Amino acid sequence: AIKYVNDAPLGYVFQIGEPIKKREQEEKYHAQIGDIAKQCEFMGEKWSLEDWKRLLVDAFVKAMVEAGTPLRRGGRVVPSLDGGGVVQLGIQTRDFRVKEAAEFIEYLYAWGAHKGVVWSDEPERIAA
Repeated sequence: AIKYVNDAPLGYVFQIGEPIKKREQEEKYHAQIGDIAKQCEFMGEKWSLEDWKRLLVDAFVKAMVEAGTPLRRGGRVVPSLDGGGVVQLGIQTRDFRVKEAAEFIEYLYAWGAHKGVVWSDEPERIAA
């Protein structure tokens, strides 16, 4: 790494940081959210996978703050432009780091267990 830094052309920037989530983690939590969307209701109705993702990420962020381990990149809730609602800004799963994605997966397992979700990968989990 030091060789690359020393040999880099003037103006190049190097960054060292936590690794971004793995593709396998992303596939896992999307599958979990899909199972939740198929099996659960909120406010007496079914919601799309994308709606569930937003709801669950919001709940996850709040749970992490309550646990004293807020996400590296927080969000905020602001009034909508027309003042008729609220909008969650700043939190995107694409920005999760490996540890945050792993914690989100565990959060979804716990949330789903509480709601009686049957995971589509259950045979795989039992065999592993």
